[in-house]
Amino acid sequence: MTATAARPGSTGAGGQAERLARPVLLAFLLVAAADLAGLLAGAEAVHLVAKPLLMPLLAGYAALRGAPRLLVAALLFGWGGDVFLLADNDLAFLVGMGSFAVGHVCYLTLFGRGEGRGRAPAPLVTGAGYAVVLVVFLVLIWPDLPADLRIPLTGYSLLLTAMAWRAGVFGPYAAAGGALFLLSDALIATGIAEWPQAPAPDFWVMLTYIAAQALLTLGVLTKHRTKHKPGA
Repeated sequence: MTATAARPGSTGAGGQAERLARPVLLAFLLVAAADLAGLLAGAEAVHLVAKPLLMPLLAGYAALRGAPRLLVAALLFGWGGDVFLLADNDLAFLVGMGSFAVGHVCYLTLFGRGEGRGRAPAPLVTGAGYAVVLVVFLVLIWPDLPADLRIPLTGYSLLLTAMAWRAGVFGPYAAAGGALFLLSDALIATGIAEWPQAPAPDFWVMLTYIAAQALLTLGVLTKHRTKHKPGA
């Protein structure tokens, strides 16, 4: 076997997957830009078409780059949440939140395996900071939440906060992604509580959410590929 043939991704199926990954990533970026532009322009039809395409494209890119299956699963459960949250009713909201919750479990499992493979554990001081932020936020927003959503939102918030904290196991990109995911869902919660909103609130929700999932993906892929380099 030659040195060229032995190099991962240089020829064969691995190289083909790498070549396919680039146009898929470009498609994701274009759809993300279209979605955000549509939200700023008030073009709801653009958002309805673009939003369901985002996570399948990002999951496809991750899969083509050889991502762990748990990352792909987390992104696809995020897609399920995206689709259900397009419907404007409480049942769809709860189902969508449940889909996101399963995605966070996938992330947490992946991050837990990362700790078990020689990566530094998530710092306790960061966890304490996240816990303080969560408690303060829940205390402030609790009276303004609909009574039937208080418990589900609290449980979901605990799971999301744990994911955001543990994301740091996969480096700064993933850590930033976890923090932005928390911010995005906090913006959704303030909308549900009917707190004052910034102009174009859906734009900010989607901007932070898209960035969060992209950074989580980048962080996991970066660490995963480093771990599997020859001699690493």
